[in-house]
Amino acid sequence: MLNKVVLMGRLVAEPELKTTGSGISVCSFTVAVDRNYVKQGAERQTDFINVVAWRQTAEFLCRYFAKGQLIALDGSLQSRTYQDRDGNNRSVTEVIADNVYFTGDRRERSSNGSYGNYGVPTPQDPPAQQNTASAYTSGMPEDFEELPSDDDLPF
Repeated sequence: MLNKVVLMGRLVAEPELKTTGSGISVCSFTVAVDRNYVKQGAERQTDFINVVAWRQTAEFLCRYFAKGQLIALDGSLQSRTYQDRDGNNRSVTEVIADNVYFTGDRRERSSNGSYGNYGVPTPQDPPAQQNTASAYTSGMPEDFEELPSDDDLPF
């Protein structure tokens, strides 16, 4: 069995971090996702998809994402039923986010470190890793062996 959802869209509202009675962080939010096709003469349709993030994913999301920001996520689809305050049975289908990702162009980030017009600080870039490609740029021509010409190559 496979239950995997991958979405990319914009946050409809500011994500708000809440805590359950047992102290677990949770964040419910909605992502607006444009449909890929447009009927001739009609406007592009948008789906509004409810998403729930738990624990560290919820905390990360609330710290670094804001209303209107482009977001990518992966998770699983979940359906559940409950009774509302009036005793009516309700059903909900939502995505449970496993991972959330920054998307969009880094050029959207302004010089003050915020992301676009959203005023959301971006996490510090990880320290630069050692460039292993530089080891090959200092090679001398005699370090390389010339391959014999072969006309029988398949390409």
